[in-house]
Formats: sequence, structure tokens, C-alpha cells
Amino acid sequence: MSQSAAHLVDNVIPRVPVRQWVLSLPIPLRLLLAAQPALVTPVLQVVHRVITRHLFEQTGVKADDADSGAVTLIQRFGSAANLNIHLHCLVLDGVYRRTDGEPVLVEVPAPTDEDLQALLHKIISRLMKLLTRRGVLVEEEGEGSSYLADAEADSDVARALRPL
Repeated sequence: MSQSAAHLVDNVIPRVPVRQWVLSLPIPLRLLLAAQPALVTPVLQVVHRVITRHLFEQTGVKADDADSGAVTLIQRFGSAANLNIHLHCLVLDGVYRRTDGEPVLVEVPAPTDEDLQALLHKIISRLMKLLTRRGVLVEEEGEGSSYLADAEADSDVARALRPL
């Protein structure tokens, strides 16, 4: 384990259950985030918000009364050194309810397949809205298909892009 990883484990992440959430993106979005790295942060914020809200719902604790915690590694390459922007999020498997004394961790059960499908649907929906608002995604009327905007501006990127 590297020094920075050891520091993270020993000094940042509490000794409580932690779950790894990995978000892999379709190739066109990987290329988009590589070409426009400023979009990575808002994409990550959407993912964190969806997972955190799920944790609050699962515990029944209101967001005003608790805190969550996560650490994310933005990985830019796959095992074959190919462009593959994806997110590895270590998320506390519960929320810390604030009390007059020490905060208390309220754990959550493992997500079901149905939970994961619902969370993925929310993440996809919110990412599409985000990218449309930012003007990098255009939804075709009546088609239900979305396309990256201005793909023709870069012929290499345009060849790799296909409808989402």
C-alpha cells in the first residue's frame, strides 16, 4: 500500500463499513469528459448526490440531521492503458446522525438489484439533464435519442461518437 493510501485508510476513512461504487461511462461520454475535463466535477457531484440521498432514504434520517462521507478516485485509463474515464467511489455504508455527543453511524443494508437499477436510472437521467443544460448534449425531438453537441468540431472525436 502506498503512503498516501495508508494515510487515507488510517486518518481519513473511519473504521466503519465502506462500499465501493464504480461508475463506468459509455464511450462517447468518456471521450466528452476527456475533451472537457471541467465536466468531470459536476458529473461526480450528480453521482454523489444520488447515492447520498439513497443512504438518507434507507436510514430514515433527514439530511439536516446527518452527514455522509465519500472519497472518489477518478481513473482515466483502463487496464489496457486505453482511455476509460470512470469513477471509483468509496462511500460510507450509512450516515452519521448528529447528536449532542459523538456522531452515531446508522448503517444501511446492502443495496438490492432493484435498488441498483433505480439508482442507475436516476444517475443516467440526471446526467442527461446536466449535459443538456450545459449544451453538450442535444435531445432529438420525438426520437428519444440524445447526441453529443458539436461532435463534428473534432473529426477524431466525431468518428468515435455514436448516439447515446
